[in-house]
Amino acid sequence: MPIVVNLDIMLARRKRRLKDLSEAVGISAQNLSILKTGKARAIRFSTLEAICKFLECQPADILEFQDTLPAEAGSVLEDDVDSAEATAETD
Repeated sequence: MPIVVNLDIMLARRKRRLKDLSEAVGISAQNLSILKTGKARAIRFSTLEAICKFLECQPADILEFQDTLPAEAGSVLEDDVDSAEATAETD
């Protein structure tokens, strides 16, 4: 999944526990654990806002986009570019 949740990292940086966050935000520790492990499919902005207020951070500190292409897909794209360049040179 290209969206990485760094909630555990922010909790460690702030020296806070998941239980403390759960009590402050009003979300069960189980639901926060699902979010923390990256298994959540969505997050409400109100939840993200409450987490950021508690941890005194920005949403980008918690959510990160990692654009990853499989190695095979990258080589296919390079081959296509090489083919197109070779065709252009022969024309």
